[in-house]
Amino acid sequence: MTQANKLDKWGELAGKIEPCGKLLRAWELVGGVSATVTALELECADGTRKKMVVRQHGAADRERNPQIASDEYKLLQLLQEAHIPAPQPLHLEASATIFASPCLVTTFVEGQTDFQPANLSAYLSQLAEVLARIHRIDPEQKASTFLPRQTDWVADTLRKTPEKLDDSLDEGLIRELLGTVWPLARKNRDVLLHGDFWPGNTMWLDGRLTAVLDWEDAAVGDPLADVGNARLELLWAFGSEAMDAFTAFYRERMPDLDYTDLAYWDLYAALRPASSLGNWGLDQATEQRMRERHKQFVQQATERRHI
Repeated sequence: MTQANKLDKWGELAGKIEPCGKLLRAWELVGGVSATVTALELECADGTRKKMVVRQHGAADRERNPQIASDEYKLLQLLQEAHIPAPQPLHLEASATIFASPCLVTTFVEGQTDFQPANLSAYLSQLAEVLARIHRIDPEQKASTFLPRQTDWVADTLRKTPEKLDDSLDEGLIRELLGTVWPLARKNRDVLLHGDFWPGNTMWLDGRLTAVLDWEDAAVGDPLADVGNARLELLWAFGSEAMDAFTAFYRERMPDLDYTDLAYWDLYAALRPASSLGNWGLDQATEQRMRERHKQFVQQATERRHI
């Protein structure tokens, strides 16, 4: 598709949201892995300018869930009702007349990802606060009608053992330990899960968290699933003290949870990068550091299993 044709299609899509608007520019936003994300800027009839974002989900996500665009649109509506900082859904292009597959249009959130916060403690506190707020949403009201169950994903992952295990990330050990306890006894009420909660899926402006992005992995399940994923990502990004501080901040906000099985959710989080970490395009020093911290993470989770 030529650049002119692309602009025509972006203009056609934007016209469904602002019928009298004029498309000024379109540019791809970097950082998306599972989806192609494009920003549009329009000039409205009154002369004001408006930015919006188009999310086009990748083939893997569409194969896993053919309704992923509409499900994410409904979820973003739910998040707005719960006053969670997330992009506001503007339009669901459910047909494939403009593009080859459905897409989702949301507001443009000002800010950027931040891996060098000026105040790390305040940063971790805000991450814990927004995750706790997400987990206080009752999924049985609406989300459980269209979101998958996290337990089904875990069971599927554990059942499909690859022919070659990633021994460099202790995949065999992790699968063995989880296999002996799965399914876990239900100790916490199911909540809304982001599914991939980490700093790279958050936006910041002047030290304030402005949005949580990328909800395509959202599910319903034990809140500790999100906590375990965040813990590993924070260990990778900032070290063990930051990981522990985030965990303490979260526990302060969610004191009634049973944290007995957090070690097992840590292990499940540690299973996710198996056989893929080496394909993330990291420089050698960063990958080596992440591998060392991953080993530390697995070791501490293994030792904490029966505490």
